[in-house]
Parts: sequence; C-alpha cells; structure tokens
Amino acid sequence: MSMVHVVPEANLVMDPLSGLLAEEREDIIQYSMDPIMAQVDELDKIADDLMNSLAPDKELLNSYPGRANTALSAGFYGNTFYGIVVGLAVAGIILLVMGAISAAGVM
Repeated sequence: MSMVHVVPEANLVMDPLSGLLAEEREDIIQYSMDPIMAQVDELDKIADDLMNSLAPDKELLNSYPGRANTALSAGFYGNTFYGIVVGLAVAGIILLVMGAISAAGVM
C-alpha cells in the first residue's frame, strides 16, 4: 500500500484507500498486506477444493469443465454392476442348494 505525498514540505501524506490525511513519521513503519492477502486467497481456494473433494456433485479445482457429477454417476454405475454380480451369485448358490436338496429327495 503506497502513500501519496500531498505536501512534502510539511510531511503530509494521504492513504489513497481510506482517504486519511496524516503526518508522515519516521518511527512508524507500514507494510503492504497485498502479497499476504493474495497467498491467503490462494489457500482459501485450496481449502474450498478440499471440501469439494468430499462431495460427489462438486467440481474440483483442477478438473476439466463439465465434470461436476462424474464421481456421482461413476459411483452409481459401479455399485449397480457389483450389486447385480453379487445378486446373481447369491441366486446361483441358492439354485444349486435347492437343486442338490431336490436331487437328494429330502423334501
């Protein structure tokens, strides 16, 4: 943040962001917070991206556009596939057991 020297002979400076007119003093040091705020903004984006990675319907920071629901649809199709496979395996085992029982004539 820079100061504007309004009257250099009287050591008057003005802060352009707040419009404050004050006397320039040698014992006060003022630092610009702009580079730090830029880093904080970048960390804020990264923190939001970490939170978005927990939700399947949010878009990630470094992903291609239009990939917001990719994890949601992949989870649906993957779980549907495994559900069908496990269901058919259980049904097959039940049919084998029923066939073995009827072949043994226990019923």
